Amino acid sequence: MSKEMLNAFEMLEEQKGIKPEIVIEAIEQAITAAYKRQYGQAQNVKVIFDEKKGNFNVYSTREVVDEVFDSRLEISLEDAMELNPHYEIGDKIMFEEKPKDFARTAAGAAKQVIMQKMREEERTIIYNEYNRYRDEIITGTVEKVDNRAVYVNLGRVDALLTKKDQIPQERFHVGDRVKVYVTDVILTPKGTRVFISRTAPEMLKRLFEKEIPEVFDGTVEIINIARDAGDRAKVIVESHDANVDAIGTMVGAKGARIQGIIRELSGEKMDIIEYSKDKATLVANALKPARIEQVLITEDGAALAVVAKDQLSLAIGKRGQNVRLAAHVTNCKIDIKSADEFNVDDYIIEDGADELPEDDVIIEEIEVAESAEEVNAEVSDENVE
Repeated sequence: MSKEMLNAFEMLEEQKGIKPEIVIEAIEQAITAAYKRQYGQAQNVKVIFDEKKGNFNVYSTREVVDEVFDSRLEISLEDAMELNPHYEIGDKIMFEEKPKDFARTAAGAAKQVIMQKMREEERTIIYNEYNRYRDEIITGTVEKVDNRAVYVNLGRVDALLTKKDQIPQERFHVGDRVKVYVTDVILTPKGTRVFISRTAPEMLKRLFEKEIPEVFDGTVEIINIARDAGDRAKVIVESHDANVDAIGTMVGAKGARIQGIIRELSGEKMDIIEYSKDKATLVANALKPARIEQVLITEDGAALAVVAKDQLSLAIGKRGQNVRLAAHVTNCKIDIKSADEFNVDDYIIEDGADELPEDDVIIEEIEVAESAEEVNAEVSDENVE
């Protein structure tokens, strides 16, 4: 039996990843529970596993007393001294127990407790395995598709890609391989639940980190992202190296670096925006491809963007998309006015914000921004197969 027991422990560790000490502890608890069930008490029972023989031995502890009231818990001094003349009142003596018919009762209780312990341990192992993927991208296989969700097998667990986490125009079929972003991992009584998404802004950030070394090593930092998943995204970036152009690094020559990400996200267009500490400049950059004539910061911290009349619809975007994403990515409320309707006296402007930089500085910034926008437009409007 001992060899069989030890072999069983080895198999559990190999097949389920459950360490022998976990199973041994479960069996010890099971035998203790069985003893209590059969004999009505277990407070003085201890189960010890003999690692050499592979056996579980049951011991009861009895206290040496003058007068015995419960023979299951106590032993008289006289009887104790027959075992060893050095015993004194208050000493504790361990006796090996071999109760009749106990093996069958113990086996039933042990099986139930062991199975429960094994299920708990297996759930914990699976949780720890997938918790490593929290906030990361993982690849799964589509197992089922219905009107409610796409069921994605991630190996040892299944996850639901719900409607709100799906890119609208994407269609999946059973057997498709799909990349998903793990938003959360929760351990429940029924097992591990993994929550996934393809619309989370963080998924786009992880894709950039995987595709662009300068983003992965921190040379170029992604400051913020706003997405209409599958349609358009605005990404604010900053270079921490004076010799590295943030936008050019992200896009690559003729959009070569960004094309894989666009394909992965079903043609989602990308507006790469250069970060600026100046709030007005940042808002102007974020509103591209519209040409912004002026941005004023109001007293309440909102931004007022002034554009030529023919740029108004472009600045707002289809269904307000451009200004909405710009406001989201800059964390700033943005109001847009055409130049012929704008009257600065209608607004309370933040101190100093109504004084624009010198003309040559404005021209230089616009030239740089337009050059970058040409690259963005080329990438955004290219028809990706």
